[in-house]
Amino acid sequence: MILSVENLWMYYGQVQALHDVSVYADEGEIVAVIGLNGAGKTTLLKTIMGQEKPASGKISFKGTSILGKSTNDIVKEGIALVPEGRQVFATLSVYDNLMAGAYIRNDNKEIQQDIEKYCKRFPILGERLNQRAGYMSGGEQQMLALARALMSRPKIMLLDEPSLGLAPVIIKEVYEIIEEIRKEGTTIFLVEQNAKRALSVSDRAYILVNGEITMSEKSETLLNNDAVRRAYLGV
Repeated sequence: MILSVENLWMYYGQVQALHDVSVYADEGEIVAVIGLNGAGKTTLLKTIMGQEKPASGKISFKGTSILGKSTNDIVKEGIALVPEGRQVFATLSVYDNLMAGAYIRNDNKEIQQDIEKYCKRFPILGERLNQRAGYMSGGEQQMLALARALMSRPKIMLLDEPSLGLAPVIIKEVYEIIEEIRKEGTTIFLVEQNAKRALSVSDRAYILVNGEITMSEKSETLLNNDAVRRAYLGV
């Protein structure tokens, strides 16, 4: 087990955001958390990354607690977040965004090799290397956000709504890339409103409703569950 969240409770003031949430990811898996807007998916990721402080619960990475650690230290442990809405540094160049992703590293030669590698994987990044990221389309920014996260050489990537606001053809491309990243050995922990797409690529999935896990099954099983299909797949 590479990531384990146990009995996590989280509040914003008096508002309960997460209710006794327990999830885990094994090494090499794609695990999805699906739920409607406001279900608590982003809060879960922010709490794992140390950006929010839970009321109680446990968060472990490779068997060691990361609860209470700074986001910087959590990234150093081997966890990277691709945030909702991409959040690229709009005024910086594509190159500088990629360098920002490698801020925990000091192996300059290998950093440059990784930039070359990701410019080959994402050709648009190579074409726009010296342009400001803010001039890129949403799909291009998503490619940059993925590459920027990969620059830290994570063991697990947390993806927050990677399909949000993208055209169907771009969503297909993004999910093909996600599958490639997993094949290369990086575990993927994915939260999505786009349930059909998330379930189609993941091994297992959780359903999050109003901050509470209501179902946990193999993704194939959830895809064929009539109640899930009606609630999340529109069929």
